[in-house]
Amino acid sequence: MFNKKKQPPIKSLIAQGTRIDGNVVFHDGLRVDGDVIGDIRAGEEQSSILVISETASVTGQIHADHVIINGAVKGPVHAFELLELQPKARIEGDVSYKALEMHQGATISGQLKPMTGGAEDKPTLKLAANNA
Repeated sequence: MFNKKKQPPIKSLIAQGTRIDGNVVFHDGLRVDGDVIGDIRAGEEQSSILVISETASVTGQIHADHVIINGAVKGPVHAFELLELQPKARIEGDVSYKALEMHQGATISGQLKPMTGGAEDKPTLKLAANNA
């Protein structure tokens, strides 16, 4: 895995057939099988996981540490650790991520923007041929 922290448990579910009009704030883990029209944001005090299933539709911004998408998202996605795009993922919006895993079939209509952590990142690699 990309981080050594244990995955948080998924404690909340927005079930298929449920529609939420408004913003959602969650802690630990959230699975969305229904529809959300509004932003979905994880609390910042601990690590988080968000699962957007194949039956789910989200219209709004997404902010979480670990985001797994296999449904439809219209809006920007911000994954502060890992973004996993499953084969049926459809995103219309810009995507920011620290690490990205994208399966064949997933689509993004927007810009991909890797997040950088500043000075702690790995140094830039230099080719030996350029040092001559």
